[in-house]
Amino acid sequence: MTLHLPDAHGTLRAYEPRTEPLAPTPGAPFTSRTVFSAAHVVADPYADTTPDSPAAVDWDATLAFRRHLWAYGLGVAEAMDTAQRGMGLDWAGAAELIRRSAAEAKAAGGRIACGVGTDQLTGGPATLAEVRAAYEEQLAVVEESGAQAILMASRALAATARGPEDYLEVYGHLLRQAAEPVILHWLGPMFDPALEGYWGASDLDAATDTFLDVIAAHPDKVDGIKVSLLDARREVDLRRRLPKGVRCYTGDDFHYPELIAGDEQGFSHALLGIFDPLGPLAAEAVRVLDTGDTDGFRALLDPTVELSRHLFQTPTRFYKTGVVFLAWLAGHQTHFTMVGGLQSARSLPHLARAYELADRLGLFPDPKLAEDRMRTLLHLYGVTP
Repeated sequence: MTLHLPDAHGTLRAYEPRTEPLAPTPGAPFTSRTVFSAAHVVADPYADTTPDSPAAVDWDATLAFRRHLWAYGLGVAEAMDTAQRGMGLDWAGAAELIRRSAAEAKAAGGRIACGVGTDQLTGGPATLAEVRAAYEEQLAVVEESGAQAILMASRALAATARGPEDYLEVYGHLLRQAAEPVILHWLGPMFDPALEGYWGASDLDAATDTFLDVIAAHPDKVDGIKVSLLDARREVDLRRRLPKGVRCYTGDDFHYPELIAGDEQGFSHALLGIFDPLGPLAAEAVRVLDTGDTDGFRALLDPTVELSRHLFQTPTRFYKTGVVFLAWLAGHQTHFTMVGGLQSARSLPHLARAYELADRLGLFPDPKLAEDRMRTLLHLYGVTP
């Protein structure tokens, strides 16, 4: 049945929804790449909250979505920016999420890595000692849960550090005490404007040198790096300069097929927010890559880039709204409500285009359910046939 979707100019146009989904099958972890999906959290729609309230999470639905990802062989990157870390989910909520998800991973036999940051520092400027202590507190929670640690970029450190030497000191301190090799995360300012000038310089070449100095000083404590700069050439250059044994996990939601496929000098693994809505399809593509069929991998994954670029368009940090919207349409949750009220962060034309692109890819297990829910949303906005 025809839907009338608003475009960016406010004009309604007819769209015929797809009737058959793709049918990827669950399977074991991959052999050629390590792949994490950064997973979203499901809000409790019945909680009486305000945008400033602590997050109210629907734990059953949140953990069910992680089991969905594990079933397809994907790892889960927990309590990252996709989970609205620092955009609705505070440290208390993140700590609870880490503990619950790590326990669920153990029960399900799934791989999990969890974000370590400093977001408990909310009272204004912090000292370097306070930044270190905040990182240490969160690192202890993750390690005690049995999960791998991802050292995330810190807003507090970006505000406090006087130059590259402070980053070298803080990260060196943390890496020396980490029990197991960690993943270092470089999140660009397009995802979080407060991280401008990270690693002590706005010049990315200088920042890259400092980042590599951190790794070179402790290569045995760095499993890999996650790079989220949306710059494929820079990621490839950085990947080629890594010490032997240190992985590059692409966080580039614009260029991930080519970066994962790689070239004659290497490839990137993946830790991606777009693999939340793309999970089953991405898993199928990586299994094709496991057979050595790069062309088949690209044939499956290249068509998804248009959707990813749409979800991550400027202002990029609000991509979470589209991710949760697609989870609702796909039937992974019963509502389109987000912690912090972030469901209002994207327009109806933006959401309508996300639906159309996802539907064309066959991402919805039940296309009729997705169509009915899209129709409901259109009615709420006053769109009538």
